[in-house]
Amino acid sequence: MSTNVLRTPDGWWAVLPQALDSARAGGTTTERAVRVETKAVTTAELLADRAAVQEAAASGENGTPVADLVALPPVTTPCRVVAQMVNYRSHAKDSGFTGDIPPTFFRKASGSVSGPHDTIVRPAHVKFLDYEVELGLVMGATLPVGTVVEEQDLPSYVAGLVLTNDVSARDVQLTKTQFYESKSYPTFTPTGPYLALLEPEDFDRLIDLRLRLSVNGVTRQDRTLADMIVRPAQALTLLARFQTLDPGDLLLTGTPGGTALKAPPKPVEKIAALLPPALKWKAFFNGQAKNPLYLRDGDLVTATIATPDGRIDLGEQRTAVADAT
Repeated sequence: MSTNVLRTPDGWWAVLPQALDSARAGGTTTERAVRVETKAVTTAELLADRAAVQEAAASGENGTPVADLVALPPVTTPCRVVAQMVNYRSHAKDSGFTGDIPPTFFRKASGSVSGPHDTIVRPAHVKFLDYEVELGLVMGATLPVGTVVEEQDLPSYVAGLVLTNDVSARDVQLTKTQFYESKSYPTFTPTGPYLALLEPEDFDRLIDLRLRLSVNGVTRQDRTLADMIVRPAQALTLLARFQTLDPGDLLLTGTPGGTALKAPPKPVEKIAALLPPALKWKAFFNGQAKNPLYLRDGDLVTATIATPDGRIDLGEQRTAVADAT
């Protein structure tokens, strides 16, 4: 079974499996964690010392309540942060895509990675701030250019999973067709709380993972990986055509439908295509200004990813939204 790992300002912690088992059975046991005795500072170093994680998880100690620990992102930076664009059928529908969608990747600055409870800060020039709950794959081995990854090969390359939110400045993204900038501001990749280190048999359960995101308690996104277009093994194969990945690097695998941004109705889109670019974008954003779903100062974003039985559970993110001061 998977082992959840937490990173705090004073080191790494393994969540005790007995506490998780009690919670899954409907018990009231508080999640507890034991410090991992390791010299590892980075995620890559921790993955190379996995025996220390297993020793802590099996220690039999009573442990420290997880609620008493301050969670940092379990993916340390700098690292490569790569993301997939439009990789869920529901998101493709929301975005106005029809027919086959070519697999597309983009990079995010690793400086955008933030903790699972850190505030998302909206830059002053950004008017349309959006959310995208995503499953993150954390690499456990080098993926050289030219590698072909089959489903059975995933455990050889992927060490674990994290919960992420691909926060997006839509006005920057659309007007500049600039994914890197629009998704790379500080705090734009909340990550964690847990790094779930998988055993080979756990990979068969990926299809059951359910991604959920709510804003102020109202559900916005709710889909399983069955909605995914390009699955992880194929995604890694396509990415390896041109990009090497190393232990500790992070691949965000796309978001389901339900984001604030949605394509305009087809008649409106056809009329807008006749307008000069400046007028087209002005009309589009005038319409978006009436959309109440974009994130605003004071909002609370909650996200989870887990299998229905909780055998893989990446924990819960609770991130407030605030305007830059």
